[in-house]
Amino acid sequence: MLQQNHAAKVILLCLLLFFSSSATAQTTDPEAQAIAEKVMQNMGGKKNWEKTRYLAWTFNDQYQIWDKHENRFRWEQGDQVVVLDTERKEGKVYVAGEEMQDQEEKRKLLDRAYALWINNSYWLVMPFKLQDPGVNLKYLNEAQTMDGAPADVLEMTFEEVGLTPQNKYWIWVDKDKGLVTQWAFFRNYQDKEPTFTRRWANYQDYGRIKLANDRSNPQSDFELIHVAAPRSVPDAVFNSPVPVEKF
Repeated sequence: MLQQNHAAKVILLCLLLFFSSSATAQTTDPEAQAIAEKVMQNMGGKKNWEKTRYLAWTFNDQYQIWDKHENRFRWEQGDQVVVLDTERKEGKVYVAGEEMQDQEEKRKLLDRAYALWINNSYWLVMPFKLQDPGVNLKYLNEAQTMDGAPADVLEMTFEEVGLTPQNKYWIWVDKDKGLVTQWAFFRNYQDKEPTFTRRWANYQDYGRIKLANDRSNPQSDFELIHVAAPRSVPDAVFNSPVPVEKF
């Protein structure tokens, strides 16, 4: 568990710049663009991704529900619960069912929940983000994944945004399935070796889209659990001050 916690932390700054890049131009070569479009289509398509309102999953003992349409994020761990407006970065914080009144501590937890929304959701939905504004994609080569499957490898960087524009990813797209099956994160663009390389595997259908939960590698087993795309989430559940039953 320590290794995946570390892996999540080292990419967090990169994800902060990634999600803050919505107004920035995108640069993608035609071959990489075609592969990214194929990935989107094979995962359900852009329209179905946009129609999918709710996603729920557990990441590193943190359970969360994301309302994509209303920009709401519910996060819980232990007896802590945060219900966050991801646009305004405001919301409510509960500990043991009681709303937190200490404004300074509340602000810290809201800011932490915002960062965790960015990080934890990326570990779930990264393939849907390949064509977002501010993302640069470049076709690198053909290569095999750690499991020996042939793949097209894309390099993903970011366009002059955030605190760490030197970060980059490599994304392996399976030649037969047209799905992302492996990813690697580089802390610095010029690094020769990645900070980590992990599978992106075990795809299943969730409502209108496909998601994968296996993030393992030869050094560690790691998966996202309790993955769901519920058609509806009652407000009483989303806003509950105590942990809720998982979908």
